[in-house]
Amino acid sequence: MYPNSTYMNHWQNPMQCYWYNDWNSHCFNWDNRNYNQYGNITLQDYGTRPFVVNIAQASKQNNNYRTALWTGKYFQVTLMSINVGDDIGLEVHPTTDQFIRIEEGEGLVQMGDRRDNLDFQVMAYEDYAIMVPAGKWHNIINTGNRPLKVYVIYAPPHHPFGTVQETKAIAQETS
Repeated sequence: MYPNSTYMNHWQNPMQCYWYNDWNSHCFNWDNRNYNQYGNITLQDYGTRPFVVNIAQASKQNNNYRTALWTGKYFQVTLMSINVGDDIGLEVHPTTDQFIRIEEGEGLVQMGDRRDNLDFQVMAYEDYAIMVPAGKWHNIINTGNRPLKVYVIYAPPHHPFGTVQETKAIAQETS
């Protein structure tokens, strides 16, 4: 089916190949310098260059309150780890839509048109996705017994390139 019988092994190999319509292969030696000896990715901002990542693994690996993983021109991906009993913090982004996916843990999602009227409240668990429209006040409270591990997509980007905030208190100081 594929022009090169070794195609099926490329997913395990740092030599990555692409086949174009003419079935010519073009290979690049990406030696996985972004991963350490334990298979964990170096958590840093890789935007705006092409990037492929196991987002579930990176999300679970992140122990910072917020780590920007990729910041592009039109959207941004950040990783967050919310401590047990803590929350993301009530906020609103007037011109930014958000997508939040829970990779580990559970939480109470709250949204509303005013900060004092969060009339939308739903529990969310691992593998749940949360869409936050621009202009909606929102918060997620970790109601579980382990850190809440999520990744967030902002469109357009919301945080400066390279943002790393080890704790929620640091994030609040810099906002």
